[in-house]
Amino acid sequence: MNEILKGIKNIIFDFGGVIFKINPQLSVEAFKVLGINDIGSTYAELEKDKLFEQLEKGEISDKKFRDKIRDKANIEISDEQIDEAWCKMLIEFPKENIKLLKNIKSRFRIFLLSNTSNLHYNHFSKIIVKEFNLLLEDLFEKTYYSYKLGIRKPAKEIYLKIIEENSLIPEETLFIDDTYI
Repeated sequence: MNEILKGIKNIIFDFGGVIFKINPQLSVEAFKVLGINDIGSTYAELEKDKLFEQLEKGEISDKKFRDKIRDKANIEISDEQIDEAWCKMLIEFPKENIKLLKNIKSRFRIFLLSNTSNLHYNHFSKIIVKEFNLLLEDLFEKTYYSYKLGIRKPAKEIYLKIIEENSLIPEETLFIDDTYI
């Protein structure tokens, strides 16, 4: 492991699937329970409409997202039901990951870069505060969320922003993600 990290001084972590357990299928199932039985085709249509990308880039409001879900589902669903179904995929922040991040932070500059929405951010932040009495931002030198930046991974600009803003040398920086990009 030390050979892999030779020359590395900075680590940028993805959030979902790397340090926070997620399972998007749980959201699909939760929407089915609400009566959106053709969630597969509904999701495909919403992806084609770029709804999730717009949400994660902060281009549309939470309200607009919920309204679009209701329009595609063509059934009456409350904001709370949509939020709960959408956030169902957020499973847990394993305690051992906090210990690992604190240990790594003592040896490297660490950052967080996540494609996420305001709805997900609010939900996982509450979990972390409730379970660990800390803010996610306390574990990193700096956190970057796509919905605040207006750009998502894998766009080159999002990585350059972190590199430039923190005066990082790319050859000394490792990015850990759950998706091959």
